[in-house]
Amino acid sequence: MKDDDWQNTVNFLQQAFEDNYQLDLFKLLMTTDERSALITRVKIVKSLLEGSVNQRQLKEQLGIGIATITRGSNSLKDVSPECKAWLEKTLLNK
Repeated sequence: MKDDDWQNTVNFLQQAFEDNYQLDLFKLLMTTDERSALITRVKIVKSLLEGSVNQRQLKEQLGIGIATITRGSNSLKDVSPECKAWLEKTLLNK
């Protein structure tokens, strides 16, 4: 994947959100399964930030594999402190 292609895609998505076409665009670009997977990933990030359940409990709650949760946990470690603070504020209403 080229960095320019990724940045152009991010810019395109940002414009869609600014123009209030996010729902239409996600329906266009993502299958039902992909949208469901995205919802699950957000739930993983939220649960990991809350810290109220361990990964095995989360696996049972969401009905997903432990590897999916581990990938989410590892990805969360790579976000900037500013992004992590934003995630906490947004997802945990802090």
